[in-house]
Amino acid sequence: MVSDILNQLNEAQQQAVTCSDGPVMVIAGAGSGKTRVLTYRIAYMLSRGVDPFNVLALTFTNKAAREMKERIISLVGSNDARNVWMGTFHSIFARILRVEGHFLGYPQNFTIYDTDDSKSVLKTIIKEQQLDPKVYTPGNVLSRISAAKSNLISAEDYNANSEIMDNDRVAGRPMIGEIFRHYRARCFKASAMDFDDLLFNTNVLLRDFPEVLFKYQQKFRYILVDEYQDTNHAQYLIVKKLAARHENICVVGDDAQSIYSFRGANIQNILNFRNDYPDVKTFKLEQNYRSTKVIVNAANSIIAKNKDQIFKQVWTENDEGNLIQVLKATTDVEEGILVANSVFQTKMNQQLPNSDFAILYRTNAQSRTIEEAFRKLNIPYRIYGGLSFYKRKEIKDLLAYFRLVVNTNDDEAFNRIINYPARGIGNTTLEKLELAAGENDKSLYEIARDVTGYVPGLAKNTATKIEEFATMIASFHIQLKKLSAYELGRKIATHSGLFKELAADQTEEGLSRLQNSEELLNALKDFSEKEETLFPGEEDEVVIENDETRSLDLFLQEISLMTDADSDDEDGNNKVTLMTIHAAKGLEFPYVYIVGVEENLFPSIMSLQSRADIEEERRLFYVAVTRAEKRVTLSYAESRYRWGNLTMNEPSRFLEEIDDSFIEQTTRRVQVKPSSGMPVMQKAPVFIKKNMKKLEDAGTGDAPSYETPVEMIQQGVEVEHERFGKGKVLSVEGAGPNIKATVFFAAVGQKQLLLKFAKLRIVG
Repeated sequence: MVSDILNQLNEAQQQAVTCSDGPVMVIAGAGSGKTRVLTYRIAYMLSRGVDPFNVLALTFTNKAAREMKERIISLVGSNDARNVWMGTFHSIFARILRVEGHFLGYPQNFTIYDTDDSKSVLKTIIKEQQLDPKVYTPGNVLSRISAAKSNLISAEDYNANSEIMDNDRVAGRPMIGEIFRHYRARCFKASAMDFDDLLFNTNVLLRDFPEVLFKYQQKFRYILVDEYQDTNHAQYLIVKKLAARHENICVVGDDAQSIYSFRGANIQNILNFRNDYPDVKTFKLEQNYRSTKVIVNAANSIIAKNKDQIFKQVWTENDEGNLIQVLKATTDVEEGILVANSVFQTKMNQQLPNSDFAILYRTNAQSRTIEEAFRKLNIPYRIYGGLSFYKRKEIKDLLAYFRLVVNTNDDEAFNRIINYPARGIGNTTLEKLELAAGENDKSLYEIARDVTGYVPGLAKNTATKIEEFATMIASFHIQLKKLSAYELGRKIATHSGLFKELAADQTEEGLSRLQNSEELLNALKDFSEKEETLFPGEEDEVVIENDETRSLDLFLQEISLMTDADSDDEDGNNKVTLMTIHAAKGLEFPYVYIVGVEENLFPSIMSLQSRADIEEERRLFYVAVTRAEKRVTLSYAESRYRWGNLTMNEPSRFLEEIDDSFIEQTTRRVQVKPSSGMPVMQKAPVFIKKNMKKLEDAGTGDAPSYETPVEMIQQGVEVEHERFGKGKVLSVEGAGPNIKATVFFAAVGQKQLLLKFAKLRIVG
């Protein structure tokens, strides 16, 4: 049986599988059979008599663990394989804590809080402490606490660390330590742990109770860790402690695919593995079974630019394959059309299923133009790991405002936004409004316009807030035909308080929601600038004349064709996949399109401050390219809307880093005429030419400029001002051209500055 297992592996894989004792590091290039080696290694050990109860295998997804376990069972032909301790870090450590948690004062049936539970607890604490919820947003506070626990900093250590407390004071949130202390006590009292606690408490357990550490060191005589490059500090220490007695530890991973530092992953864990285990045996899996020679060699030329790496030379015996295509678009809208046309043509010419194609992007907000282009060509797609752009909560919230402004009888829209952002209007009040609306045959908006007349006895303060809301909607409605869709849309987003609400959450998720809302305004801007609008799917084209105001109601008519979900999915899973590159890791597709390959987008403008950040962005690009089996297509736009302003873009430095011999330059100018359903050649939109002149003039005229791009001015950074000297950013608020920063300057004290005029420069 052992020979049967080994016969299915190449020579390098066999060596990695059969070296079962002592420390082993398997560096697995993209598409080289990493999971196969991990699975066969466990099967090999079990076939040689290793007790499955003595094997611990740690993965990053439950799905991977389940599939590996089933494969091992089929290889060894015994259900004993089910006794292998295999699962995610969190699931395995939760299992240990169920048994040993009493050492820390937890019962066996402790509760595990998810993110929403944690935020709810924090919201209560913030309210009880009478703190400003706009300053201490639950998401922001939770992110800070999570980062501390991932680095094994307890609430007590946090409050005792003067540097941490000083940073919180400078950031304008001096009470986070106190909130952390209350949160820790509240969770403990409730016999609850959050996800970070599962790692934190396991570390405490192994650190403070030697008998527990000894027990599990003896139990787990063989330890295997998948995706080791993605481990954080807490995971690293747990594994190191458990493996310290026998040192039969095998880590499998690829430093070139370390892309999760924003989650706390530390690439140094895999780079320094040799230092932790000087007698480690290293095996390199360099044969790629997934991609063509062009893709493999192009990826090699990309990652070779990184200094911090474990060198390997990935190769393949697959066909040479197609050269990498580069699509150059005038605008991000045209980029979406180019990509959709390319997918459509390739699919039709080669009779391929939609599922053969994947569109990868750096940020979720980029999906909007791709989705619109796909819908116009009737190409079915799915958003992997997230919602369709127009179905995301933040987009639906803003669209609900638009809908109510256009149609004040829309009670569903009214219900969604009457208390968002929070106005202190609770469910009991809403029930009274709905009762009055039913009794008087009125819409909720009509009741709100004269709420004291229709709902007598309502608290004066509550009645005032409702009438103020109705007055705000009325003021927007009056301007419906006077302002363009973009002008009115931006006014609604700003004056309603939505942008301020979204901007207050500085977590990764919060920033993503703000970006998505900005992208909706970009769609409005594009709609308002078009020469004509076509409503695809009709027998005749509905054309809006050039001199007619392109208003918000017309925009809603157009996108309603995109947001009506089709209840019957006749294609099943036969859809093009749209996803972020981070979500694509571990997946593969025959045809991959990487969009938005532009400076300040990919690499991200937030990743230009250090070589380490740039190298992670390059690894992300490497991951994107190596998802492809047959062909890679890259695209970029020379102009893209950001904050409602047209900005000019340069191609990404990563494009230049690919060896020229692997690239086929392709430049097209294509738009879709929905009446024919097929691509036709057309001129670039007129508004681009108009704005190009404005942008060129802005470089030499008196238009305001600043030393550092506004997007890079973030809370906590050190900056320098022409008049005020050096200072530290305490907070950033607002959106678009109205972004303001509160900065503490050593020479003049605290100042609030409008960033578009401030000319701040990041220092240090």
